[in-house]
Amino acid sequence: MPRILLVDDDPDQLEIREMILESEGHTVAAISSRHDALSGFARFLPDVVVMDLRLPKTVDGLQLIRELHAANAAVKIVVLSGWPADISGTPEEAMVSKVIQKPVKSELLLRILGQLAMLSLFCFAAAAFGQTFPFHLTRAGEVTSEIELSAPGSGWGVKGREAVLATVKLDGRALSNLMVYRPSPQAYSIFLGALDAGDHRLEVERDGQYSAAGLELKAHGARFEEHALPKAGYAMVAHAPILYARANTVGKFTDIPLLSYCERMDGYLQYTTIFSNEDGGTSTRALMARWGRTTDIEHVYRVWLDAAGHATRSTIQTLGHADVEFKGAREGNHPLLYVSTDNNMVAEEGAAPIRYMLTPLLVDLSDASREAVMDQHPFTYAIAAQELEREAKLRPFGTVDGQKISDVRNYLYLEMRITNRDSRVAARVQLAGDPRWRSSHLGRTDYAMERDGWVRTTIELPPGTHANQIAAIGVECLVEPAGPDRPAPVAGSCHVEKISRAFLLDRQYVPQPSFWHTSARPEGWRIPTGETYTWTLQ
Repeated sequence: MPRILLVDDDPDQLEIREMILESEGHTVAAISSRHDALSGFARFLPDVVVMDLRLPKTVDGLQLIRELHAANAAVKIVVLSGWPADISGTPEEAMVSKVIQKPVKSELLLRILGQLAMLSLFCFAAAAFGQTFPFHLTRAGEVTSEIELSAPGSGWGVKGREAVLATVKLDGRALSNLMVYRPSPQAYSIFLGALDAGDHRLEVERDGQYSAAGLELKAHGARFEEHALPKAGYAMVAHAPILYARANTVGKFTDIPLLSYCERMDGYLQYTTIFSNEDGGTSTRALMARWGRTTDIEHVYRVWLDAAGHATRSTIQTLGHADVEFKGAREGNHPLLYVSTDNNMVAEEGAAPIRYMLTPLLVDLSDASREAVMDQHPFTYAIAAQELEREAKLRPFGTVDGQKISDVRNYLYLEMRITNRDSRVAARVQLAGDPRWRSSHLGRTDYAMERDGWVRTTIELPPGTHANQIAAIGVECLVEPAGPDRPAPVAGSCHVEKISRAFLLDRQYVPQPSFWHTSARPEGWRIPTGETYTWTLQ
C-alpha cells in the first residue's frame, strides 16, 4: 500500500479522511497547515499527497504544489477542491496527478488512489537491504526505477563538495550513473532496459574516482515500474537513448544531463536533454537574452516507428546542429549516444566512463516553449545557478563583466510566440516610478531573437523586485542585421502572436505565478521594424 500524506486545514475533514484511508490499509500522515507540510513531506517520504487547494487561500495551495514538485518531481499529488477552476490552466495543474471536485466521495478517492498505486510496483526495500534493492517482475518488459538518493553535505555550487557520482548495478552488472547533487533525499528516475520476468537486484554504489572527496552516498529506497505493450508510454521508454558524458566533463561536475523529455511529433518521437550549462557555443549573456535560461536544451534523438512499435528510421543532432541518420550501436532498442561537443551535440561513437539512462518525461510543447519544462521542474534553475556561481560566471547587479550575468533571480522571464520577417524581437520592461526602460538584448541586435515560434527571454531587474513594481512591458521590432552573404533588409515586421507568461523566480529558484493578465487577441500584434508596442500593467 502507498504511503499517503494528507494536507487539509479543516481538522474534521482531515480526521475523517485519515480514518478512512487507514481502515483500507494505507500508511497515513496528516498535516493541518501548508507551513508544516513541506517538513512533514521530507520526514514521511510519501508516495502520494492528497491535499486541499485552499490552505486557506488558493495561492497557498498552489505554492505548496510547487514546493512539493521541487522537492520531488516524481511524487503523485491529488488535489481536492470545490473550485477546480482555481487550478485550471495554471502551471501547477501540470504538476498534479488528479484534481477532484468537492464534495469527494470516499469510494472515488480510494479508487483513484488505487489507480495511482498500480502505476508502480512498490518494491521499497527495507533498511536491512542497505543499498541493495531486490524486486520481482511478473512479466518481461521495459522497467524504470525511481531511486531516492542523497549526498549529505553536498552543494553543487561549492567547489570540493559538488556531488557524489552513483553507480547503479543491475543483477551485479554496472548499468548506469547518477549525479547526486542534493544533500536531502531526491527521487532520480532511470530506465533499466528490457528485463525478463522473475527476480532481480538493483544496487547503488558510490563511485570513488568521480565523487567529491569526503561526501557519502545514501540510498533511501527504490520503486520499480513495468512497461509492456499495450501500455501507453511503452514506446517512449523502450526507445529512450543512453547518453554518455562528454569526455572533457568527466570529474569536473559541469554540463551534466539534468532531465530528459520526449515529445510525440508528427510521425516520430523526439528526445531532448536539459544540461546544467554549456561550455561552448552561445555565451551566458546571450543565453539569457536569446533563450531565457543558462541551461542547454538540445534534442538528441528522433525515432520513427511502424505500427508494431519497431524503429524504421532514427536521427541524432550532431556537430553544427545537423540532424543525421543514426547508424550506431544499441542496447535492445536504446541507442548509445556520446556527447561530443562543448555545446552538447552527440555522436554515435565515442568513449566515456560515465553514462546516463534518465527516464524521459512525456511532454506536450505545442503551446509552450522548451523552457516550460524547466518551470515544471524548478530544480533545473537551482542547479544551473549553482554551477554558474561555482564557475565564476556571476557578477553584481547592474555591472558589466565580460559574459557574466547577474543572479538569475534578478531577472524577469517572458514567454511569447512570434514570427519574424526580416526582423528580430527584443523585450523591454519599465518599473513603477522609473523613467528608464530596461531591455533584454542589452542594446545588441545580435542578442535579439530571430527565430519563429515559442521563445523566451529575460530582462535584468534590481534585486528584490516584486511583480507589483513592474509597470509596463514592451516588445521592440528590430531590423535583421546584415549577414556574411546578404545585406541588411530595408525594413521588416514582427508578429507577436501571443504572450503567455511573465514571471520572476523566488529565492528557491521556483517560478512564481505569471503576472501577465492582458487578454490575448486572435490576430496578435503586428509591429513594424523600428517600433515598440507596450502594455501597461498598472
